[in-house]
Amino acid sequence: MKAAATAREIDPVITDADFLKFRDFFYRKTGIHFDEGKRYFVDKRLMERVQATGADSFRSYFLALRFDRSSDELQALVNSMTVNETYFFREAYQFDCMVNSLLDEVVRRKAPGERIRIWSIPSSTGEEPYSIAIYLLERWPQIDLHEVEILSSDIDTRVLAAAQQGVYSARSVAQLPRAYLEKYFSPMPQGEWRISRDLVDAVEFSQVNLSDPKDTRRFRQIDLIFCRNLLIYFDDLSRRLAVEAMFDALNPGGFICLGHSESMSRISSLFQIRRFSDAMVYQKPQDGDRP
Repeated sequence: MKAAATAREIDPVITDADFLKFRDFFYRKTGIHFDEGKRYFVDKRLMERVQATGADSFRSYFLALRFDRSSDELQALVNSMTVNETYFFREAYQFDCMVNSLLDEVVRRKAPGERIRIWSIPSSTGEEPYSIAIYLLERWPQIDLHEVEILSSDIDTRVLAAAQQGVYSARSVAQLPRAYLEKYFSPMPQGEWRISRDLVDAVEFSQVNLSDPKDTRRFRQIDLIFCRNLLIYFDDLSRRLAVEAMFDALNPGGFICLGHSESMSRISSLFQIRRFSDAMVYQKPQDGDRP
C-alpha cells in the first residue's frame, strides 16, 4: 500500500507570459513597476502567496486574485511585495533643513493659531515620522508656539501596524543620539527599544495608495511632504501622477523632500527648486507665481 502524500504538490512554474500579466495587473493596482531585474524577487514572493493560499499553481492563484472582491489577498500580496528599509534619522540633513529653514517660511504664511501639517509617505515601520517628531521637539525652537500635525501613510498594512507598535531593533535606532534614545525609548529584551506612547499618539497613521485618487484627495492643506525613496519603484507615468497628487495636497508655498537619488526635474515642472544650506527641496509656487 502506498503511503499517503504528506505535502500538497504545487506547480512552481511562472512563465514569462505569466510574469508580464502579473506585472501589468500589479502596476494598475499600485503604480509599482517591476522590471526584469526584479524577476527573482517577484517570483519568490508570488510562490510564497501561492503556498499560503492553498493554490496549486500560479495561474490558479492569479485567477482567484483577480476575482477576489474583498481585496484581502491583494493587500497581503502588496504587503509581501513592498520593501521597507529604513532607520531613525535617515538622510538627516533634510530634517536639519526642516527645522533650520523650511518651517520658518511655513510659519510666515500662517495666520495666528493656524496648524502646520507635515505628511510622511511612505511611513514604513514609523522611523521617519517619529524622527520628524523628535526633531521638532528637540531642534525647533518654535515648537511650543505652534500646533503641528504629523500624518504618515503607507500602502502596506503590516508596516503600519508595526509603526503603531513602536518596537525597534538596535540597528534601527543606531543613528540616534544616546540622550534622545534614553529620553524617548524604553529598553526591551533582546536589545530592542520601545518608543514612548506620547510619540506614537503624536502621529496619525493611515493606509494610502499614492496611485489611487480616492486615497489621496483627502490629503489637503499640507505644508511639508517627505516622500523619500518611494518614486524609484514607479515608472514615469506613475511618478508623474503621484507627484501631481502631492502637488494638489500641498498648500501654495509648501515643500516636498525627495530621496537623495530622486529628482523632481525628471518627473514634473510643477515645482520650483529651492536650495538651502542644508538641502535642496522642491516648492509648490505661491499664488500668483509660476513654476
